[in-house]
Amino acid sequence: MVHDHGERPYDWVGAWSERRATLSPETVGLKDATTGESYTYADLDARANRAARLLADRGVGKGDRVAVVSRNRVELVDLFFAGGKTGGVLAPLSHRLAPPELGELLDTVDPSLLVVEEPFVDAVAEAVDGDAPSCPAVVLPDNGSDCPADGAAFDDAPTYADALPDDDAPFDGPELSLSDPCLFLHTGGSTGTPKETVITHGAVRWNSFNTITAWGLRPDDVTPMVFPMFHTGGWNVLTIPFFHMGGTVVISREVDPGRVLRTIEREGATAFVAVPAVLRSMATHDDWEGTDLSTLRFVKSGGGPCRDATIRAWRERGVDLSQGYGLTECGPNNFAMPDGWPEDKTDTIGKPVPHADVRIVDEAGDPVDDGEIGELELAGPHAADRYWRDESETRATFGPTDDPAADRWVSTGDLASVDADGYYRIEGRKKNMFTSGGENVYPPEVEDAIADHPAVEEVIVIGVPDERWGTVGKAVIQPAADAEGDGAPLTVDDLREFLDGRLAGFKHPRSVAFVDELPTSGPSKIDRSAVKREFGASDTKDN
Repeated sequence: MVHDHGERPYDWVGAWSERRATLSPETVGLKDATTGESYTYADLDARANRAARLLADRGVGKGDRVAVVSRNRVELVDLFFAGGKTGGVLAPLSHRLAPPELGELLDTVDPSLLVVEEPFVDAVAEAVDGDAPSCPAVVLPDNGSDCPADGAAFDDAPTYADALPDDDAPFDGPELSLSDPCLFLHTGGSTGTPKETVITHGAVRWNSFNTITAWGLRPDDVTPMVFPMFHTGGWNVLTIPFFHMGGTVVISREVDPGRVLRTIEREGATAFVAVPAVLRSMATHDDWEGTDLSTLRFVKSGGGPCRDATIRAWRERGVDLSQGYGLTECGPNNFAMPDGWPEDKTDTIGKPVPHADVRIVDEAGDPVDDGEIGELELAGPHAADRYWRDESETRATFGPTDDPAADRWVSTGDLASVDADGYYRIEGRKKNMFTSGGENVYPPEVEDAIADHPAVEEVIVIGVPDERWGTVGKAVIQPAADAEGDGAPLTVDDLREFLDGRLAGFKHPRSVAFVDELPTSGPSKIDRSAVKREFGASDTKDN
């Protein structure tokens, strides 16, 4: 992949909202399920023009960052489109981070404007040590309140509505090229402070092209957006591709399985993508059987392996559910299921999308044979540019930035294989694989087998030290709600008996631990690092 930072500017690069408003002004582009408000593409462009003037009034110019700490709201869409008009870069930050982590990210992003939703004012104030932010700030009142938020650090910050100019006429901004930054999106942060990934206008558009052409998106598509907008899923999985096509995106402040089911039925949703935890919670909800899912053309799972039981539950309802694969640093939409794909390929992620190159390499960086496991690497114009102000991590993931002629493969850190039919399968994270008695063990395979046990709600398998085998597996289990017993429904012997004939003996966990609920990070993803820190010190037999 080559980044040409000298490419010519085009007027259309930043003209996201005005071009779509010209083509389909009366089409509803965004619905807010929390407030009940709907916004046509003409509305969204008018709002974006006002937001662009807000940015300009606060000194936000080409390349300057706008940091936002908020749940999913229309104002984030305003600021995204306004960034295209002004050359500003939207940098949404997770409201789930602890104040010290937020503080580090704010230092890294170095925003020219800080926008904070009212419920998170205290956390952001703590993140900046209780002082006033070093840049202008604006507050998004909660629940439609017109009152500024409390908190000494933001006492002088106006509300977004008060700061927004009335003028919604077209905004004349700078020329932009496809290599200019569009979004800063941070990684999940499972180890240390998250890294800020620089997503260019070109990368955003090529991911949209890949999604539209491989997934078959249509102008009349409707989707409930359950990914947070501080995550690549909130923008690049479906939201921006839908804006490209003129579809309708439905947002809400919180993700509740019952509400999502009602939204699918009420809005006649046609496409839906969610993490496995959300798909599972919907399939076990009381309203599951009574909800009309007939309008859904496809559903995809992303953000981690989806259990067989969840896939079966959706497919039994006649829904075409498949697994996707992506990451903040590339795409994230890299694979698709071919037309008429066979059901026995459900455990794969499909085949590469039109504009993505894929390879699997060994430790030396050489391609492996079909069927062999190696590290998955991706390349294409949909890849991110770099990590912001982190040259060493950039070189490790993206390759050299000082050689424009170099092939820049993105190292995913994921282990994968490809079968004889060209379907790719994720085997697990490279760092999570462990070797037991000379044999490689891939935790997702073991977890999927354990999750079939009726007493198991969720499970993570980690490698722990063992004197005889070097490393053995330990299963950390969240019991099913209706599991019998005193909180420890399974012993090691019970589990190994269940796995006998399903998995090779060296893959069987040698110990078990139980938790009321597994820790999560990011958008409802299980935090493996937290599990490893708590349970991975030694192979103490909990049962």
